[in-house]
Amino acid sequence: MIPDEVTLKSVCVYCGSADGIPPSYLDAARQMGMTLARRGVTLVYGGGRTGLMGAVADGALAGAGQVTGVIVESMNTHALAHDGLTHLEVTATIHQRKARMYELADGYIALPGGYGTLDELFETLTWAQIGVHEKPVGLLNVSGYYDALLEMLDRAAAEQFIFAEHRQALLCDSDPERLLEAMLKHQPAREAVQRWMRR
Repeated sequence: MIPDEVTLKSVCVYCGSADGIPPSYLDAARQMGMTLARRGVTLVYGGGRTGLMGAVADGALAGAGQVTGVIVESMNTHALAHDGLTHLEVTATIHQRKARMYELADGYIALPGGYGTLDELFETLTWAQIGVHEKPVGLLNVSGYYDALLEMLDRAAAEQFIFAEHRQALLCDSDPERLLEAMLKHQPAREAVQRWMRR
Protein backbone atom coordinates (compact mmCIF):
# COMPACT_ATOMS: atom_id res chain seq x y z
CA MET A 1 0.00 0.00 0.00
CA ILE A 2 1.38 3.42 -0.98
CA PRO A 3 1.55 5.73 2.06
CA ASP A 4 -0.64 8.81 1.93
CA GLU A 5 1.26 12.06 1.62
CA VAL A 6 0.89 14.25 4.70
CA THR A 7 0.92 17.98 4.07
CA LEU A 8 1.66 20.28 6.97
CA LYS A 9 1.04 23.82 5.80
CA SER A 10 -0.33 24.71 9.22
CA VAL A 11 -0.07 23.16 12.66
CA CYS A 12 -2.27 23.91 15.65
CA VAL A 13 -0.32 24.03 18.89
CA TYR A 14 -2.14 23.45 22.17
CA CYS A 15 -0.25 24.63 25.25
CA GLY A 16 -0.49 26.25 28.65
CA SER A 17 -0.99 29.95 29.24
CA ALA A 18 0.12 30.00 32.89
CA ASP A 19 3.01 32.23 33.94
CA GLY A 20 5.54 31.36 36.61
CA ILE A 21 6.47 28.02 35.05
CA PRO A 22 10.05 26.69 34.71
CA PRO A 23 12.02 28.50 31.97
CA SER A 24 12.81 25.21 30.20
CA TYR A 25 9.18 24.95 29.11
CA LEU A 26 9.17 28.49 27.71
CA ASP A 27 12.43 27.80 25.86
CA ALA A 28 10.95 24.64 24.32
CA ALA A 29 7.82 26.52 23.22
CA ARG A 30 9.90 29.23 21.55
CA GLN A 31 11.94 26.52 19.81
CA MET A 32 8.73 24.89 18.58
CA GLY A 33 7.57 28.19 17.11
CA MET A 34 10.92 28.85 15.46
CA THR A 35 10.97 25.34 14.01
CA LEU A 36 7.55 25.81 12.45
CA ALA A 37 8.63 29.16 10.99
CA ARG A 38 11.84 27.71 9.57
CA ARG A 39 9.83 25.00 7.81
CA GLY A 40 7.32 27.50 6.42
CA VAL A 41 4.49 26.06 8.54
CA THR A 42 1.85 28.47 9.80
CA LEU A 43 1.30 28.35 13.56
CA VAL A 44 -2.33 28.20 14.66
CA TYR A 45 -2.90 28.62 18.38
CA GLY A 46 -5.13 30.15 21.04
CA GLY A 47 -4.05 33.77 20.53
CA GLY A 48 -2.62 34.42 23.99
CA ARG A 49 0.44 36.35 25.06
CA THR A 50 1.15 34.62 28.38
CA GLY A 51 2.91 31.39 29.28
CA LEU A 52 3.77 28.86 26.58
CA MET A 53 1.14 30.42 24.32
CA GLY A 54 3.07 33.67 24.15
CA ALA A 55 6.41 31.87 23.86
CA VAL A 56 5.43 29.67 20.90
CA ALA A 57 3.98 32.67 19.06
CA ASP A 58 7.03 34.81 19.81
CA GLY A 59 9.30 32.04 18.54
CA ALA A 60 7.42 31.75 15.26
CA LEU A 61 7.31 35.52 14.79
CA ALA A 62 11.03 35.82 15.55
CA GLY A 63 11.61 33.34 12.73
CA ALA A 64 9.51 35.46 10.34
CA GLY A 65 6.74 32.85 10.43
CA GLN A 66 3.00 33.24 10.00
CA VAL A 67 0.92 33.07 13.18
CA THR A 68 -2.86 32.84 13.37
CA GLY A 69 -4.42 33.24 16.79
CA VAL A 70 -7.98 32.26 17.61
CA ILE A 71 -9.22 33.71 20.87
CA VAL A 72 -12.56 33.79 22.63
CA GLU A 73 -14.13 37.23 23.01
CA SER A 74 -13.96 37.25 26.81
CA MET A 75 -10.18 36.72 26.65
CA ASN A 76 -9.52 39.31 23.95
CA THR A 77 -8.01 41.80 26.38
CA HIS A 78 -4.72 43.68 26.53
CA ALA A 79 -3.55 41.47 29.38
CA LEU A 80 -4.27 38.16 27.62
CA ALA A 81 -4.30 38.60 23.83
CA HIS A 82 -1.10 38.74 21.76
CA ASP A 83 -0.97 42.03 19.86
CA GLY A 84 1.71 41.14 17.31
CA LEU A 85 0.21 38.24 15.36
CA THR A 86 -0.11 37.90 11.61
CA HIS A 87 -3.83 37.33 12.05
CA LEU A 88 -6.18 37.18 15.03
CA GLU A 89 -9.70 35.79 14.95
CA VAL A 90 -12.18 36.34 17.76
CA THR A 91 -14.98 33.87 18.48
CA ALA A 92 -18.01 34.21 20.72
CA THR A 93 -17.57 30.92 22.57
CA ILE A 94 -14.83 28.49 23.55
CA HIS A 95 -16.49 25.77 21.47
CA GLN A 96 -16.33 27.96 18.36
CA ARG A 97 -12.72 28.74 19.16
CA LYS A 98 -11.74 25.07 19.33
CA ALA A 99 -13.67 24.24 16.16
CA ARG A 100 -11.98 27.07 14.26
CA MET A 101 -8.49 26.05 15.41
CA TYR A 102 -9.25 22.48 14.35
CA GLU A 103 -10.48 23.67 10.96
CA LEU A 104 -7.42 25.79 10.22
CA ALA A 105 -4.81 23.11 10.93
CA ASP A 106 -3.27 20.20 9.00
CA GLY A 107 -1.96 18.67 12.23
CA TYR A 108 -1.92 19.18 15.98
CA ILE A 109 0.80 19.32 18.64
CA ALA A 110 0.33 19.52 22.40
CA LEU A 111 3.05 21.17 24.45
CA PRO A 112 2.92 21.05 28.25
CA GLY A 113 -0.24 22.56 29.69
CA GLY A 114 -3.15 22.06 32.04
CA TYR A 115 -6.84 21.27 31.74
CA GLY A 116 -7.41 23.25 28.55
CA THR A 117 -4.46 21.67 26.75
CA LEU A 118 -5.50 18.17 27.79
CA ASP A 119 -9.10 18.85 26.74
CA GLU A 120 -8.00 19.98 23.28
CA LEU A 121 -5.55 17.11 22.88
CA PHE A 122 -8.01 14.39 23.80
CA GLU A 123 -10.84 15.88 21.78
CA THR A 124 -8.58 15.86 18.72
CA LEU A 125 -7.52 12.26 19.43
CA THR A 126 -11.12 11.18 19.94
CA TRP A 127 -12.16 12.67 16.61
CA ALA A 128 -9.35 10.72 14.91
CA GLN A 129 -10.46 7.55 16.72
CA ILE A 130 -13.96 7.79 15.25
CA GLY A 131 -12.81 8.89 11.80
CA VAL A 132 -13.70 12.58 11.87
CA HIS A 133 -10.19 13.40 10.65
CA GLU A 134 -6.95 11.67 9.62
CA LYS A 135 -4.53 14.42 10.59
CA PRO A 136 -1.42 13.70 12.68
CA VAL A 137 -1.44 14.44 16.41
CA GLY A 138 1.76 14.83 18.40
CA LEU A 139 3.11 15.52 21.88
CA LEU A 140 6.22 17.59 22.47
CA ASN A 141 7.29 15.84 25.66
CA VAL A 142 9.43 18.52 27.29
CA SER A 143 11.43 17.40 30.35
CA GLY A 144 9.35 14.23 30.57
CA TYR A 145 6.21 16.27 31.31
CA TYR A 146 3.93 13.74 29.61
CA ASP A 147 5.67 10.55 30.78
CA ALA A 148 2.95 9.68 33.30
CA LEU A 149 0.22 10.39 30.74
CA LEU A 150 1.88 8.09 28.22
CA GLU A 151 2.11 5.36 30.84
CA MET A 152 -1.60 5.74 31.49
CA LEU A 153 -2.36 5.45 27.77
CA ASP A 154 -0.17 2.33 27.55
CA ARG A 155 -2.22 0.81 30.36
CA ALA A 156 -5.46 1.80 28.61
CA ALA A 157 -4.26 -0.02 25.50
CA ALA A 158 -3.04 -3.04 27.46
CA GLU A 159 -6.41 -3.35 29.17
CA GLN A 160 -8.21 -2.85 25.84
CA PHE A 161 -9.90 0.47 26.52
CA ILE A 162 -8.28 1.74 23.31
CA PHE A 163 -6.93 -0.09 20.26
CA ALA A 164 -3.16 -0.41 19.91
CA GLU A 165 -3.33 1.47 16.59
CA HIS A 166 -4.99 4.43 18.27
CA ARG A 167 -2.37 4.43 21.02
CA GLN A 168 0.41 4.39 18.44
CA ALA A 169 -1.23 7.21 16.50
CA LEU A 170 -0.28 9.69 19.22
CA LEU A 171 3.21 10.65 18.10
CA CYS A 172 5.69 11.78 20.71
CA ASP A 173 9.16 13.29 20.85
CA SER A 174 11.12 15.80 22.89
CA ASP A 175 12.58 17.46 19.79
CA PRO A 176 10.42 19.66 17.51
CA GLU A 177 12.21 18.66 14.30
CA ARG A 178 11.90 14.94 14.96
CA LEU A 179 8.26 15.31 15.97
CA LEU A 180 7.39 17.12 12.74
CA GLU A 181 9.24 14.48 10.72
CA ALA A 182 7.20 11.76 12.43
CA MET A 183 4.00 13.69 11.72
CA LEU A 184 4.90 13.87 8.02
CA LYS A 185 5.11 10.06 7.99
CA HIS A 186 1.78 9.62 9.80
CA GLN A 187 -0.50 6.86 8.55
CA PRO A 188 -4.15 7.03 9.66
CA ALA A 189 -5.49 3.94 11.44
CA ARG A 190 -8.38 3.42 9.03
CA GLU A 191 -8.91 -0.26 9.73
CA ALA A 192 -8.94 0.43 13.46
CA VAL A 193 -11.50 3.20 12.94
CA GLN A 194 -13.75 0.76 11.10
CA ARG A 195 -13.33 -1.83 13.88
CA TRP A 196 -14.07 0.76 16.54
CA MET A 197 -17.22 1.98 14.79
CA ARG A 198 -18.52 -1.61 14.39
CA ARG A 199 -18.24 -2.38 18.11
